[in-house]
Amino acid sequence: MWCLELLIPLLLIISANCQWNIWLPRDISAMTNSCVVIPCSFMYPSGIRPARGVHGIWYFGQPYPQLFPPVVFKSLTDVVHESYKGRTKLLGDLNQRNCTLLIGNVGTEHSGRYYFRADVGGANKYSYPDYAELKVLQPNIDIPEEIVSDESLELTCYAPDNCPDMTPEIQWMYTDYLPDPEFSADYTEESNTAVISNTLTFTPRPMHNGQLLGCRVYFPNTTLVYERLISLDVKSPRSVWVNVSSEVMEGSSVTLHCEVDSNPSPRVAWLFGDQEVLWDTASNISLSLDDVTPENEGIYTCVGDNGYGIMNTSLYLAVKPPREPVVNDSMTVVQGSSLSLHCNTMGSPAPTLTWLKDGELAGSITAGELSVLEITDITPQQTGQYRCLAENEHGRASASLNITVEAPVFLEESKCTVVREGVQCVCVAVGNPEPTIEFYLPDLNITINETDGRFNFYTHTDGHTSTAMIKLREKGERADNNGPAVNVHCSMYNIYGRESVLLELQQEKYMMAVIVGTIGGVAVIAFIIAAVRYVGQNNKENGNPRQDVVLENPALYYSAVKKDKQNLRKKVLKTELLGSKFNSILEETTLQGEDGDYQPVGSVAGLERQELNYASLEFIGVRPREGASGRGDDGSNYTEIKAK
Repeated sequence: MWCLELLIPLLLIISANCQWNIWLPRDISAMTNSCVVIPCSFMYPSGIRPARGVHGIWYFGQPYPQLFPPVVFKSLTDVVHESYKGRTKLLGDLNQRNCTLLIGNVGTEHSGRYYFRADVGGANKYSYPDYAELKVLQPNIDIPEEIVSDESLELTCYAPDNCPDMTPEIQWMYTDYLPDPEFSADYTEESNTAVISNTLTFTPRPMHNGQLLGCRVYFPNTTLVYERLISLDVKSPRSVWVNVSSEVMEGSSVTLHCEVDSNPSPRVAWLFGDQEVLWDTASNISLSLDDVTPENEGIYTCVGDNGYGIMNTSLYLAVKPPREPVVNDSMTVVQGSSLSLHCNTMGSPAPTLTWLKDGELAGSITAGELSVLEITDITPQQTGQYRCLAENEHGRASASLNITVEAPVFLEESKCTVVREGVQCVCVAVGNPEPTIEFYLPDLNITINETDGRFNFYTHTDGHTSTAMIKLREKGERADNNGPAVNVHCSMYNIYGRESVLLELQQEKYMMAVIVGTIGGVAVIAFIIAAVRYVGQNNKENGNPRQDVVLENPALYYSAVKKDKQNLRKKVLKTELLGSKFNSILEETTLQGEDGDYQPVGSVAGLERQELNYASLEFIGVRPREGASGRGDDGSNYTEIKAK
């Protein structure tokens, strides 16, 4: 390859008196991502004496600088075209008239013509019109025009070897099935460009028709690997043709065709595995399969035998499970709208179709090739992934789409509730994106949001759900003096709109406690009145001396229940007024049983101060005692009641 060094002295002697001239290969090739060396030598008039040395420029595409061709290499500067930066190097010595160029990391964009321009000083500059054309290629396999069965065949794989830093190697692929293959390597060099080759020799058979062969070219100690594949087209007087390998759906029908070119007419048979399923004496035969199942999947071979030889060709029949369903595209819809989701598939037996939303059942399960899921008055809660699942006894397949509901919506949990310390309002909304919530008190003309801290505003976001809460207490937060402010509006909004609702006031827990307490208080008062009247009447009948019965305001604490009418005794302790205050004197009523024991009925310990409950008592025949009524120092009113 490098005989150029021997030729240069000879060229210098022969061309001592020649004019501008250059020598370089007209065609040269390289592998993608490898390198290439373009051998080059040039001549200039012998009368020129370069005073400052010889310089040169390599151009791509055009030899003349006036046309602004891309600069591949320039000896005076490093300024080159962007696609050649760091890729080119001058291997020759221009002062010795050697302009050999190295191009590294070659790509397909570097394919084309390369020109050299010499600069020997002053006006002595010359662009040589001759060029070297670079071809960047993949491995090439030389294939004869016709491959005949039972005749020796030679296939040759070529690769260029024009990179001094890397030497390629050739390897054949998929030759294990060939009968007695032989391999031979060769190296050729022409016009200072080198090519390596490897020849594969074997005798093809009819069964090799359509088989793959490959040539791999690689550079040792690098990651550069190139492959070229071919399919053998074997010509034979005894040939068999069948369908190509195919895939069919379960439950469908398929016909396998076989044609045999033979003389005399052969016996042709279809085999499934090793079992013969159909035969005939003819030039062609067809095997029909109806309602295909996975049991029909496998290798089918057509065999032709004419007494002089046996020919066969195989194919693989694949049976697929239910076809992947076809569903609507993902979509974004407006709240309240309606839509229909369609799911189509194929399979045998007919698959069952199931709609799932986020993994949960979203519709009825249907049997067939079409299922439609109807969604009406859609809400944000129905945002999510919808998947159609097709299943039968041979497998399953599915397809999904996403539904996004735009507008927000209030949840039923939004309300105001009366609590011990005032009113608590909660607002819950769902939307995508999650909505922002604020409250409005029209009676006070106040908008409450996360920037207002007077009402214990609280907000929380979980996914597409937003929750907000405020507490209205007594200080400045009541609409009037009669009760808590219940005129509360909740507003929510996101990029798709705004909605407002008046929150309903719910008082179940608080009002129930008030009602139960009131009824209980009335019942106790009624019981006390009945007991007092009974005791007064009993004392009158028995002629007992009149005793003063003092009731302390605001409530009477004890009552007596008659357990045994004959042994009822009552002890009454009077209340005395000490200074300006009432001191409550315990009134204890006990019941004496037959065995003489006393059982306390009640105690004043632990009673809490309640709101004033009062009743008007009237005793017939009882005269009020003078001075028995008045007002205490603490402002309470009292009356002393005596029973006669």
